[in-house]
Amino acid sequence: MPPRSSRSSSSDTDMSAREGAPTRYRARVEYDGTDFAGFQFQPGRRTVQGELETAIRRLDPSGTGRVKAAGRTDAGVHASGQVIAFTYRGRLSARELGRALGALLPADVSIGALRRVPAEFDPRYAARYREYRYTVWNGPPSPLRERHALGVRAPLDVVAMARAGSVLVGRHDFSPFGATNRSPIRTVEAVRVRRSGRVVTIDVRADAFLRGMVRRIVAVLLEVGHGRMDEAGVAAALAAGRPALDGGSAPPQGLSLRRVVLGRPPRDDGEHGEP
Repeated sequence: MPPRSSRSSSSDTDMSAREGAPTRYRARVEYDGTDFAGFQFQPGRRTVQGELETAIRRLDPSGTGRVKAAGRTDAGVHASGQVIAFTYRGRLSARELGRALGALLPADVSIGALRRVPAEFDPRYAARYREYRYTVWNGPPSPLRERHALGVRAPLDVVAMARAGSVLVGRHDFSPFGATNRSPIRTVEAVRVRRSGRVVTIDVRADAFLRGMVRRIVAVLLEVGHGRMDEAGVAAALAAGRPALDGGSAPPQGLSLRRVVLGRPPRDDGEHGEP
């Protein structure tokens, strides 16, 4: 008799659920971070994790409802590609559970299709890289656009910003661009700065981030865009060993966790939090 494949079918998943066996799921989550105090649970404050766990516990009162995420976004930061994982001990199938969670979650959080994963799966350690996008509205005041973008009135030199961003690509000590961390070495795979009409986007892809890292990178690149800094200045800031721009960072509303790509062996190399 041939060995059974380690890859579970949807019928296997549904059978396990109906029998009440613990089943580990992952899913992509989208949220508008405007009215949240961040992703991570905080007593007495509204968080994305708190909303997800409340919904899961309503459907699985015997379980913990604990949710793990690939990145812990800060207050006001959004996500279109966050990845979460949780263990469910109820009797609903994956499809039924997904629909039930969708009905219980508030309007500013949505959950995608549930996928069965091994019991030890943790998206924080399974992520090969994360990609964040910062959006700038480089035009006149626009209340609608600036809910999810930073409004900048003066023209930006996007070409200079792109050149300066390339200085940050590679494996570096990013202490000047993030909160203090016992392991500040990160590998930035790409920094892309592009313009489409009056919208400027800054995409940063890395294996992991220090807290506040992307928003501080954006603040420095905006200085370049305004002509107050150049590539050499960015390189000097990276090597300085002290907070770039005295720790200044771009506001949170322009930042979104755009994508998490899974696939690296589990390992802990430090903080994987909000950039």
